[in-house]
Amino acid sequence: MARMKFVCDSERCIECNGCVTACKNENEVPWGVNRRRVVTLNDGVPGEKSISVACMHCSDAPCMAVCPVQCFYRTEEGVVLHDKDVCIGCGYCSYACPFGAPQFPSQGNFGMRGKMDKCTFCAGGPEVNGSEAEFEKYGRNRLAEGKLPACAEMCSTKALLAGDGDVVADIFRTRVVQRGKGAEVWGWGTAYGSKVAGNPPVEGVKK
Repeated sequence: MARMKFVCDSERCIECNGCVTACKNENEVPWGVNRRRVVTLNDGVPGEKSISVACMHCSDAPCMAVCPVQCFYRTEEGVVLHDKDVCIGCGYCSYACPFGAPQFPSQGNFGMRGKMDKCTFCAGGPEVNGSEAEFEKYGRNRLAEGKLPACAEMCSTKALLAGDGDVVADIFRTRVVQRGKGAEVWGWGTAYGSKVAGNPPVEGVKK
């Protein structure tokens, strides 16, 4: 069974916010809630990078671990969803998520902000697939229709990839190899320590 994953290629993202608009339009997301957003690091500085951020549907999701009523669950495809009929709107998941994915749908006093809302990977919720109740609570169930999330399909530069984790990883790996980059890629120093002088050439790949 495929495990669905998102990957955003910072070398391709142009901060157009097409993914954000596609998500809001496709799912009719409540005003004030952005299930997906584009974050720019080192904005205005040479070498700035932008990435599209949403729920990453973690294999070991912290939101699931802290929810006191266990409203979060994982589908067979690895998509992390939640049941709004069980959710009590405590906000623990919002504090636990490193990506800020779960959000209150409205402002106001604590306890009056409603049930949490988050990216569903366009996989709907616990209601019947394609039903009006499912769309009203969670948005469109594109996965049940055999389609990918709207955000990824709308990405003009294909920076945002979504689908089977193995396929997405192969696509991204191919891009990195063809670029001939390694230590100079953004984020390398943070992930693997200081940059090295250069990278050994990859056999069979022209730079």
